[in-house]
Parts: sequence; structure tokens; C-alpha cells
Amino acid sequence: MSGTTSGKPSAGRPDGRPRPSPVQLRRAVLSSYLGSVIEYYDFLLYATASALVFNKVFFSSLDPLAGTVASLGTFTTGYLARPLGGIVFGHFGDRLGRKRMLVVTMVLMGVASTLIGLLPTYDHIGVWAPILLVVLRVLQGVAVGGEWGGAVLMSAEHATSRRGMWASFTNAGAPSGMVVSTLVLTLTSSATSEDQFLSWGWRVPFLLSVLLLVLGLFVRLKVEETPVFAEAEAARASRAAEAPPLLEVLRRHPRNLLLAVGVGFGAFVAQATLTTFLISYAVDAGFPRQTVLNALTLSSVLAVVGIVGYSALSDRIGRRPVVLAGAIAMAVVAFLLFPMVDSGSVVLLTVAVVLGQSVAHPAMYGPLAALYSEMFGTRTRYTGASLGYQISATGAGFAPVLFASMTGASGGGTVGVSVLIALACVITVVCVLVARESHRLDLTEEPQESAGAVGRSAAEGAAG
Repeated sequence: MSGTTSGKPSAGRPDGRPRPSPVQLRRAVLSSYLGSVIEYYDFLLYATASALVFNKVFFSSLDPLAGTVASLGTFTTGYLARPLGGIVFGHFGDRLGRKRMLVVTMVLMGVASTLIGLLPTYDHIGVWAPILLVVLRVLQGVAVGGEWGGAVLMSAEHATSRRGMWASFTNAGAPSGMVVSTLVLTLTSSATSEDQFLSWGWRVPFLLSVLLLVLGLFVRLKVEETPVFAEAEAARASRAAEAPPLLEVLRRHPRNLLLAVGVGFGAFVAQATLTTFLISYAVDAGFPRQTVLNALTLSSVLAVVGIVGYSALSDRIGRRPVVLAGAIAMAVVAFLLFPMVDSGSVVLLTVAVVLGQSVAHPAMYGPLAALYSEMFGTRTRYTGASLGYQISATGAGFAPVLFASMTGASGGGTVGVSVLIALACVITVVCVLVARESHRLDLTEEPQESAGAVGRSAAEGAAG
């Protein structure tokens, strides 16, 4: 790999390639983490607000159940837009570099979130309020769709060892962003009355996006392009014109793309359940909003530790065993969540959220950052990793709407919801078993298509 420090080539390695800079690695990891925190602060802030606020201020003309479903429906549009962001920013990220695209995605998210905070409600402009809300949510989705892949690659392609741990800081940004957004919502909610919060208090967290944007750009602009991309770019100059990255992914790595979608599917369905649907469900079950937010905040803090810890473990024993264990655990927890919430106990509510978001989910989610990076070559890695991840993430977009509709139709029954969560985890299990182990792969190498059960040992031997 090639690397630079302050614009000067770093000392060479025994294989003749320049040595990556530890300073740039630290900057890349910090930039990726902060960028992810900011992006997911904005994106998940919307998720929380859609469960607690938007049904009352943007869909006030509907009955409560229909308003909740409609509000969660706008939440879904952000997830539907994420693959588009992965394709667009992935294309230019594979062509022009990771850093440039990450600056654009951060600005796009910051502007969209700020505008949500300034958006008039249904009472002021009628149907235009939810329409504009959907447009801004789509822009949020496009931004997140482009951000994740680039942020992961900034860390993964700067790392020469412990790639799973370093790359996982981008995924750790999701629960960190949830913590920040929940704390800001909590402080705003506690400082205002119910009427004040619904009138203007909910806007404050969105308007604070401007400050986070300034901080994020300050850090991100100090990071140099990844050494892996710089080396591939130098080699590209001597090759003939290449097909667009998307076509390259579909032609050279279709199996890996499908597996990437399946591997993450269970994690995203579980994530949406834990951070969006369960919040609304618990509030409807009679828990005070603040109590539910407190449980979510605690579990999100612990999830950061879990994501980094499980990912570091995947550097030692492989990605597949860790993700597999997490998916199985999450399938079991799916049947415990709702009975524990229905108990009416604050302690059991907190335990349920912690079991799901802090214990089971991080194992299946944390290693995905490195795993997705290892499934595609440098020339198509931004596009392939982003597209696989973001298509998989659409499961998180549909889950809350589907689950809200199911519980409404069944009079509050949740067994069907638990079954669907478990089935999503089964999809993850199957895809993990088919995928090849990649934790020892050199990112400068072109990955092979994932081997099936037959011949996997030979494939893994070649990769090692």
C-alpha cells in the first residue's frame, strides 16, 4: 500500500511499497467516527422524531394509528434513497477518491437536517408540509447512502492490521449518533412543556446540525486520501478505459453483492426494531417517553463498546463466527423483547433494549464494516460495499411500518413481529455460512467470489 504524511511519501516497507502513516490512520478513524456520528445523529434523530413527534405535527389530520404509520412511512423513504446515494457517491468515490465524496455527503446531510428544523407544519402549509418532509428525508437518505461506504474505506484502507476494529468505528458512530440525538431530544423535552415541545422544541436538535457540520468538516479536511486508493489510481493511469464501477460490480462480483445484502439484512431489521418501532411500542404500552429514551440511551452507549469489541474479536477468529453468533442471538431475543416490555416493568424494559441493542445486535453489525470492504476490489469497493450495505438497509426502512401495521391489525399482537425478525436473522445466517472468510485478505488484492460449502477450505487457504 502507499501512504503519505504531510504530502511526503512515508518510509518504504520490505515489499517495496510505501509504509502507511499511523498519523493518517488515526485521523482517518477519527474522521470516519465523527462523520458517522454526525450523519447518524441527523438520520436517527429523524427516526426518533418520527416515532414521537411527526405524527402529531405533520400528519395531524389523520387518526393516531394512521398518523403513526404515515410518519414511519416518511422514515422509510430515507432508507429507500440510501442505495441511490451508494450508487452515485460510490461511482465518483471509486473514480475521484474517497475523501472528496465524504465532504459532499457531510454537507448534504447537514443542510437537509437543518431545513427539517425550519420546516412549517401541516397547520401552516397543509399538505406541502409532509411533501417537503419526504423530500428532505430523501436527501438525508442519499447522504447516508454515500457516507457509510466512504467512511469505512477511509479507515479500512489506511489500516495495515486490526482492520475490523479500526473500520468498526464507523459503525460505532450509529449508536453514538443515537446517544447524542436522544440526549438532545431529552434535554429539549425536559426543558419544555408538552405543547412547547410539539410547537418548537423538537426543532432545536435539527438546527444544531449546523454546529456538528462545522466540527465534522474541520476534522475531515485534515485527512488525506487512502493509500490503497492512491496506489490503485496510479495503476489506473496505465490501463485502458474501465467500465463504470456499478457495471464492474454486477459483472465481476454479483454473488458477493447478493451475499452482502443478505448478511446485513437481519442486522438492519433488528436495528430498526430496537431504535424506532420498540420506542413507539413502549410509549403506546404506557411507559413515559423519557423512560423509554433513557433505556435507549443506555443501550446505545453500551452498543458502542459492543461494536468495537466484537469487531476486534473478528480480527482474531474471523468475521463469520462473530456475525453468525450475533444473528442467532438476535433471533432468540426477538421473542423476548415484547413480553418484557408488556410486563410494565421499567427494569425489564431496560434489560430488553440492552439485550437487543448492546449484546446481540453489535455482534452481527460491528464486523460488517470490514467484511463489506473485503468483498470488493479497490476499483469498485466504494460502489460495491455501499450498494450491498444500503440495499440491505432498506429492511430497516420497511420494518417499523410493517410492524406498526401488523400490531394494529392484530389488536396489539407481537408474535408475528418476532417471527419476522427471526426470519430476517435466518437470512443473515444462511448468507454468512455461504460467504468466505476474509479477515486475512490484503485489500490490494482482487477478492474472489464467495465460495460455497464445497471448496471453501481451498478458497480460504488461498486467501490466507
